[in-house]
Amino acid sequence: MNILVINAGSSSIKYKLFRMEDESALAEGTVDRIGMNGSTLSHKPIGKTEIKIESSVPDYETALDMVMNVLTHPDHGVIKSAEEISAVGHRVVHGGEKISSSVLITKEVEEIIRDCFDLAPLHNPPNFMGIQACKKLLPHVPQVAVFDTAFHRTIPEEAYLYAIPYRLYEEYAIRRYGFHGTSHRYVATVAAEVLGQSPETLRMVTCHLGNGCSITAVKNGRSVDTSMGFTPLEGLIMGTRSGDIDPTIVFYLMERVGLTAQEINSMLNRESGLLGLSGISRDMRDILNSTSEGNKRAITTIKCFVYRIRKYIGAYAVSMGGLDAIVFTAGIGENSSQLRAMICEGLEFLGLKIDEHHNLNKNKIISSDDSKVKVLVIPTNEELMIARDTIQIASSI
Repeated sequence: MNILVINAGSSSIKYKLFRMEDESALAEGTVDRIGMNGSTLSHKPIGKTEIKIESSVPDYETALDMVMNVLTHPDHGVIKSAEEISAVGHRVVHGGEKISSSVLITKEVEEIIRDCFDLAPLHNPPNFMGIQACKKLLPHVPQVAVFDTAFHRTIPEEAYLYAIPYRLYEEYAIRRYGFHGTSHRYVATVAAEVLGQSPETLRMVTCHLGNGCSITAVKNGRSVDTSMGFTPLEGLIMGTRSGDIDPTIVFYLMERVGLTAQEINSMLNRESGLLGLSGISRDMRDILNSTSEGNKRAITTIKCFVYRIRKYIGAYAVSMGGLDAIVFTAGIGENSSQLRAMICEGLEFLGLKIDEHHNLNKNKIISSDDSKVKVLVIPTNEELMIARDTIQIASSI
């Protein structure tokens, strides 16, 4: 069976086609700048030459039509026709409180996705449009939704409730939801396999560190707490997001600086985080390069970034009653041995010891043999997790 995975963003569609008999990728690509000038499709068929196509792409249906054309093209395609696609798996960011697992997309599921537009205004609307476009182009192919929030539906109420009037939770579902759930679920599963243990026996902290960053406490294979909250803004310092701040700062900026709610929202999401602190870049590589040149703001930014992560790791170790493993993933987590070492420094009281050689060589296990807490580097593969959920659901129809 071939499974097509779709991740529809605000102005792009990322796709990946899997052959599920061996879980191999057949092709992947991106359609950029949908509805804008300069639209391009970048298509990477495995074992063939990558191609780029510049064309007008006014909407998601046009974008997905282009995707289907390149996937079935006689020269750079990987399948003969759309009939070889058994099901489509869609990444959907927010499922609210009604969705606790991946599901076959029905009219009821579509309504739940629409009801969450206000909770994820930058993500759910394009996710929804991608689903609608696929339904038109592949009307007889099962469509499955895999939600970023679903893995975190096991978080207990003492961890997901905010200390605001309870009626706001009852009436508006204001609570911690958590995100990056598909990534956290994938790396926690693989980490348990690498350690040769069942996930149900482990207490893990999974660290998804990229442009967006989040940490999850995974106990007995279930998410029990996570750093992102009602939106992806809460928690760690990220590329351009502030992470945790005192809420009063918002009112102070309104009253003393004269900023509007919209301006503050934009500032906290797009002008803060690594970019705001460093004044250099949202890219951690640029900031690390500046630290080697003695840039004081860059050095301070790294210290802040590392401190926040260590603080969450410590808190989650306490909340789970101990810690068996820390897992690093995503762009920063997978590629920066320097930051992994800095984050683990000071955690020796947990019985954690890093093997410098293993860390520099990005081994799967970078802790020493006698470390009580194992430290792993696991490349995330959200697309494969989506494909796995999709084939499981599609096969049961």
